[in-house]
Amino acid sequence: MSKNSDTLPIEVIILTADHDIKGTVHVSKYTDTNRELTDLLNDRERRFLAVTNVEIYPKNSNQPPKRYDFLEIHMDYVLMVHPTSQALFRENSKSNEDILRFRELRAKLSQTKPF
Repeated sequence: MSKNSDTLPIEVIILTADHDIKGTVHVSKYTDTNRELTDLLNDRERRFLAVTNVEIYPKNSNQPPKRYDFLEIHMDYVLMVHPTSQALFRENSKSNEDILRFRELRAKLSQTKPF
């Protein structure tokens, strides 16, 4: 998938029966923040998941990972997709606001007394 101003990159781990795959998927930045990856994976018209910066680790093997710039994975083989971190933020006012909100929330939570 080409880098597009309408998408946000999310680094993920993708599990299949035979491989663990680390890479980046690109989701719409116009989707609800907590549903970006879910909406991408639940799109019934999507048969393949486009992944960039890919490292494929074979299960039950000590072989080094295979690396690819781009890979499409058939959705029928995907067992689980797990984000490795939050979306990779680009420097812009929205991402800076999101970071500030997250830090404020974390500060409030750290001040909360346990039950």
